[in-house]
Amino acid sequence: MESQQLCRSNVGLEVEVLAKAKRRRFTLEYKRRILRAVDRCRKPGELGALLRREGLYSSSLSNWRAARDRGELGGAGTRRRGPVAKPPDPGAKRIVELERENRQLRYRAERAEALVEVQKKLSELLGIDLPENGGRS
Repeated sequence: MESQQLCRSNVGLEVEVLAKAKRRRFTLEYKRRILRAVDRCRKPGELGALLRREGLYSSSLSNWRAARDRGELGGAGTRRRGPVAKPPDPGAKRIVELERENRQLRYRAERAEALVEVQKKLSELLGIDLPENGGRS
């Protein structure tokens, strides 16, 4: 009885659906500014206060320090992730065209050979003698 009353009372409630949280992105200048501020922290608790004020995790700070040590934060932009795109080979387009032409010619040659075989069989059935060199002198 009690569970039925609870179900009835929940029917009128509206449920708010929150949007999916987006991952924060930090600019190169922001990372450099935070690292400079972290380097100025000398007293106990200053670093923690800075991280809380900025809403950052210490793991982000560790990653940014490692990137700075590798020289990745010194450039004008960040390095793109993933495999490096290879420039298109200028001969690749020509190779594709030649392969297509080769397939077409091979198909035509096979069709011509099949026609010659049909002609030979037809000449045998009709008793017609065909020249041996294909009609060429």
